[in-house]
Amino acid sequence: MGKLVGVDIGGTFTDIVVLDENQKLLQIGKASTTPQEPSIGLIAGLDALEVSYPDIELVIHGTTVATNAILERKGVRCGLIATRGFRDILELRRRDRPHLYGLTGSYEPLVPRDRRKEVSERVSAEGEILVPLAEEEVLAAAEELVADGVEAIVISFLNAYINPTNERSAKALLETRFPNIYTVASADILPLFREFERTSTATVNAYVQPIVSRYLARLQHRLQDRGYDGNLLIMQSNGGMMSVEAAQDFSVNTVLSGPAAGVIAATKIAAESGFQNLIGYDMGGTSLDVSLVTEGKPVVSNGIEPEFGIPIMVSMIDIHTIGAGGGSIARIDEGGLLQVGPESAGAEPGPVCYGLGGTEPTVTDANVILGRINPDYPIARETDFSFDLNTARSVLTEKIGKPLGLSLEEAALAVLTIANNRIAGSIRRISIDRGHDPRDFVLFSFGGGGPLMVSFLLRELGVSQALVPYYPGIASAWGCVIADLQHDFVTMINRRLSDLDPTDAERIFAEHLAQGEQLIQSEQIPLTQVNVLREAEISYEGQTHVIRTPLPAGPVSPDVITESFRRAYLRQYGQVDETFSGLETLLESIPIRLLNLRTSVIGARPNLSLKDFIPNPKTTLQAAQKGTRPVYVEDRFVTCPIYDRSLLPWGSDFLGPAVIEQPDTTIWIEPWVRVRVAEGGNLFLSIA
Repeated sequence: MGKLVGVDIGGTFTDIVVLDENQKLLQIGKASTTPQEPSIGLIAGLDALEVSYPDIELVIHGTTVATNAILERKGVRCGLIATRGFRDILELRRRDRPHLYGLTGSYEPLVPRDRRKEVSERVSAEGEILVPLAEEEVLAAAEELVADGVEAIVISFLNAYINPTNERSAKALLETRFPNIYTVASADILPLFREFERTSTATVNAYVQPIVSRYLARLQHRLQDRGYDGNLLIMQSNGGMMSVEAAQDFSVNTVLSGPAAGVIAATKIAAESGFQNLIGYDMGGTSLDVSLVTEGKPVVSNGIEPEFGIPIMVSMIDIHTIGAGGGSIARIDEGGLLQVGPESAGAEPGPVCYGLGGTEPTVTDANVILGRINPDYPIARETDFSFDLNTARSVLTEKIGKPLGLSLEEAALAVLTIANNRIAGSIRRISIDRGHDPRDFVLFSFGGGGPLMVSFLLRELGVSQALVPYYPGIASAWGCVIADLQHDFVTMINRRLSDLDPTDAERIFAEHLAQGEQLIQSEQIPLTQVNVLREAEISYEGQTHVIRTPLPAGPVSPDVITESFRRAYLRQYGQVDETFSGLETLLESIPIRLLNLRTSVIGARPNLSLKDFIPNPKTTLQAAQKGTRPVYVEDRFVTCPIYDRSLLPWGSDFLGPAVIEQPDTTIWIEPWVRVRVAEGGNLFLSIA
């Protein structure tokens, strides 16, 4: 068996894991991300680890290429061909607006009106073709768009989810006439009703597809030029992997690629420690990603809205993202208040202390000034690199300290307090706001910047303990290494459950399984087995929100679906006054509507455990201490012990204040926190 390589490219750092299972050897690396061409930083990181490319069996990659293209509005020039009378659907949206006041707001669709064309065709809500496709109009519209310089064309026809014949005919026409133009049919991306959401999701796919496709092609060529001849797999937002070809066709499925890999790693590592419920937060250099895992499974959503008016409705791990990373910029706003983020210094120029041209104070600068980060031991920098501490102090004093009347240390502490409170607020939104008590969860801290904040969050959120894995800074790259293959399918039903013919449901699930198995076989990856997860999306008649509930194995019938749905409904909405005992009776009288049937076909890969690659140092706590350093604690500098993470003996415990250093992150332990080193090197933090 050759080596496995997992790569997660973030906004600031590119994280790499190289696993040699035969030798029980694990290499980790961090390299600066190269935003203009991410594959350059990826190759540089592998070269720094002196990896022999012919010895690599598989490369799994989590990427933010699609995410960045959307958030920075740097996708390709797109056009839209719609049913006559419906070209403005992207602008009409749901008649909402980004701000309460103002007539127009700031929304701009990804495709402006002059690049949205109409053609004659019509399909009824029942799927009957009322007006045949006017092929000459399709070609004429496409000619105009191509002349206008578009690189991708979206075809979104009314009710195409129920009968995609006209859409697919139009797509075939364009692929024949314009083979160099990317063409996307909305029903191929999202075969569900709600015209705006389907059109938006297909538009996002077209907007990023050429960028993702070209990037992956360049990456493949760079790897092949160095002697790699294996497969390249791409992480999806649902936490599974797919082939490059699938990623090039369904690029929208990579929007949360890297963060999803981190959740997979957190779920696996926490489960090995006996925890099924966890709140994960991944703090990198640019952003913070928060997720929830219940009963050993990541919470899944049907989509996100990365920017107002641009919903992406594909199945994905539910991740809440904010601009709060190590590179988040601190500033004084127009009202004189201190703000941190969402703007980031990123990898270029980076924080002021990097000495690479950064001029705005960041969270990392504050941590260095307070002594929490060793200025002579920065992560992911060259061995002879050290921080420019004097410039960082000067900039923070001038831009934050003096305007607020604070000392240098008070200003740095204020920056971290604001950043920490933003993180805590994000965690509350994904837990408390959804009916979950954080005290029932373990806090899983990862990312290069996450462990610096874990002590504060432990007390602020009231959780009983936090888990910091052995390699928190490369958790997402590890998630790539251990992820399974996964392909998701959905078919719309939209009828009363009592009207469902069980044979129809069985046929749909069988079709999903056949498609999934075909894709998995084409990817030619060694698997232990193929698992199938069947789900139904259901609501009570008259409700607009649906519940996604798993279905048991075996024959599907209305009774089976009803039982699964009612259990899920009561679990989610069953908190009622104790004097009211008739909820179940009331619900039994309301008809149930089945919206969609979903199937996830999962190719399970051989099980890998990170702890199998972590050696037991068999040392003492005294031997693990590499020195001391003054660290600012509350209102003064205190001499704190500095520990080498790799030498901390399993089974030991100690109190803060302390700093734990390792190549991929730094962990700050507040005075009120107790640390326990578990078997496998995981750290468990609790309030002393």
